[in-house]
Amino acid sequence: MFDVVSTFLVILAYGLIIMNLVAVLTVIFLERRDIGATWAWVLILYFVPLVGFLIYLFFGRLLKKTDFYHVKEDEKKEQARRVALQLDELNHPQTQTRHSAVLRYNQLIRMNLNSNDALLSFKNEVIILSDGEQKFNRMMTDILNAKYEINIQYYIIQKDSLGLALISALTKQAKQGVKIRLLYDAVGSRDLKRPDFKELMEHGGEVFAFFPPTIGLINFRLNNRNHRKSCIIDGKIGYIGGFNVGTEYLGIDEKFGYWRDTHFRLEGEVVHDQLDRFILDWNQASDIYTGKEFFHYGTHTIGTNVPMQIVTSGPDSKTEHLKNMLIKMISSAKQSVYIQSPYFIPDTSYMDACKMALLSGVEIRIMIPNKPDHPFVYWATTAAVGELIDYGAMVYTYEPGFLHAKTIVVDQELASVGTTNIDARSFRLNFEMNTIVYDAEVASALARLFEEDCLVCERLTAEKYAERSRMIKFKESISRLLSPIL
Repeated sequence: MFDVVSTFLVILAYGLIIMNLVAVLTVIFLERRDIGATWAWVLILYFVPLVGFLIYLFFGRLLKKTDFYHVKEDEKKEQARRVALQLDELNHPQTQTRHSAVLRYNQLIRMNLNSNDALLSFKNEVIILSDGEQKFNRMMTDILNAKYEINIQYYIIQKDSLGLALISALTKQAKQGVKIRLLYDAVGSRDLKRPDFKELMEHGGEVFAFFPPTIGLINFRLNNRNHRKSCIIDGKIGYIGGFNVGTEYLGIDEKFGYWRDTHFRLEGEVVHDQLDRFILDWNQASDIYTGKEFFHYGTHTIGTNVPMQIVTSGPDSKTEHLKNMLIKMISSAKQSVYIQSPYFIPDTSYMDACKMALLSGVEIRIMIPNKPDHPFVYWATTAAVGELIDYGAMVYTYEPGFLHAKTIVVDQELASVGTTNIDARSFRLNFEMNTIVYDAEVASALARLFEEDCLVCERLTAEKYAERSRMIKFKESISRLLSPIL
């Protein structure tokens, strides 16, 4: 009996060694990761073989990067034609493309077109929403006024009073004949179950989870989540930004206090681009191809010019579109850069862009939360901003509650708002979506919001940062080591 057990343990040990070796070789030779992430995974697999292999199995594997969305060939050709047309217009400016901001940021627009097929639209209107009550009241009103179609996706829909109120409003509209498509992330919205949507689906509503568990509760895509927050009503009104759906986003959770976030309410041509992106996610999650002709692209009467692009990124991307966009924005700055992010864990390229801007005389202000929701992420954030303080960055910690806004404003004439945090997870692992706005009025309004937030912040000076305890320094060191995979 003893010999049988011993033999089994030896075979198991060799099996684990082989699996670990296969995982290490896969990380090094088959998966073209960032060098820092590669070393982090190799160290985990080497020092904790069994646990490390299981962590890699659930959190470490990369997605395929070819034909992830199964777009039909004719749609690819049409999109390529539209991109080529806009690139040609940028080379030979027409009436609209002579817009001053478009001429000034021609290279940034071109980069987004080339890397992400991010079409530029002009006839748009933007309303900035920075308070949870304000955002959800406005969105619920628009939902209840919908006449044709609502396409909505959120990373988190909590099963609380707000989440249930949203499902109830969608169900009410479905009963009135409005087409409802609801997409939620299986991990972010893990408390939701199919019975929660029973009445909605009985009245024609369609509901799908993004990357649901593979077998039972086992989910091999824990690390690749759909972090987008998007609501499109009648193909003419769009919502995009940082707010998820839950009562904590109304600022009534005692743990976090007031929830400071930023969302856009959009009208105009850009909403059609937002709908195009939704359709890709919808078809992937439903595993049923639904052509654009089955979606409602509403008409609008917007007469103002607010140039915008919708830029997305994800683990299916060959390049880190959103990280590159943010770096290009920083490198284009002449005077100032305002950054708000709950997680600020940049890689070397992003840090270098900030340092070069600071050394060139550009003022960089960074605002982060004072309340951590993920400890390792928080200490990695303080380590990163501490390094930039040495180069002259002004860093603020938001005191009244939790700062969740993901905004960047350059020279008060260029801005981006969306779902992307400044970390490897948003840049490489999650599916994200940002708007980029080439408009001084919108950018200045976001800059004023930042300055108002500064009034309730504490300045993290070089002196204060130097006074941190040895324990905090230790936590920062460990967190920095893990930062490529946080």
